[in-house]
Amino acid sequence: MRRRAEFYDQQFDALLLLHQQVRRELLVESSKHQASKLLRQIRSIGPIRAALLLALIQTPHRFRTQRQLWSYSGLALETRNSAEYRMVHGQLRRSKKILAIRGLNKNHNHDLKNIFKGAATRAAITAGPLQDFYAGMVARGMKPSMARLTLARKIAAISLLLWKKGVCFDAEHLKQQAA
Repeated sequence: MRRRAEFYDQQFDALLLLHQQVRRELLVESSKHQASKLLRQIRSIGPIRAALLLALIQTPHRFRTQRQLWSYSGLALETRNSAEYRMVHGQLRRSKKILAIRGLNKNHNHDLKNIFKGAATRAAITAGPLQDFYAGMVARGMKPSMARLTLARKIAAISLLLWKKGVCFDAEHLKQQAA
């Protein structure tokens, strides 16, 4: 048993060195891209998250709208409707039944979802405009978990905007949009 523990300890030490080397190379490679500097302007996105976003998204032009990024990231709500139209007195009429919300979409990139949700969690506890945005939602009565999800969507939308347009981060991007 002792011999096996020593063997596992040697493997762990080797993996630690490899992990540190790969991390350094990842940071060096991501610093070559202008998008990395733009993404790091968002306080909750550090060098590792920016590098992972660059690797996973590759190009922001894959997503025409922020909702497409939300869906790809697993931050979009999934709704179902069993009958949009029904027959009333022999005529086809639109049903007034509301859509059933089934939760977040299950068909998504799990790593990207973890990046945005981790960034939202960090932003909620770190002083700055993102924390003020989060605190405002909680103060209006939103559950903290839903406020973090909304903050994750906002971070995803802002990162897409910064990356696509090449603009600097501005707290004005956090303003509520009319629905």
